[in-house]
Amino acid sequence: MSTLLEEAFPVADPGVKPLGSRVLVQIRTPETKSKGGIILSNSDQDTQMWNTTVAKVLSVGPLAFKNRNTQETWPEGQWCSPGEYVRVPRYGGDRWVSTNADGQKAYYILINDLDVLAAVTTDPMEIKAF
Repeated sequence: MSTLLEEAFPVADPGVKPLGSRVLVQIRTPETKSKGGIILSNSDQDTQMWNTTVAKVLSVGPLAFKNRNTQETWPEGQWCSPGEYVRVPRYGGDRWVSTNADGQKAYYILINDLDVLAAVTTDPMEIKAF
């Protein structure tokens, strides 16, 4: 994993395991400096964090991507798997923060499987919030 991805998605224990049709994702951590080296204000970081719609899939509940009545996998298959990057809604889901042993904050969302909007097919660091 590149250094930028390691900083954007620091390893930390989210403290939960998704149940049912939920998907656990980690939101990209906001940047603290601009490309030019200017330190971003807390307000700018908050805006960036809450507008971020790029996330790393950490785990998938046992009923995710399955027919709720028959428990059979959807014909389209599973839309995402742990380790992949996806786009998620700006609002919704259960959101929280966790801190790892190095003091890095990691941001998480627990969403419904139907709330996964798209697979990210490019560098997840290139997708910017606005």
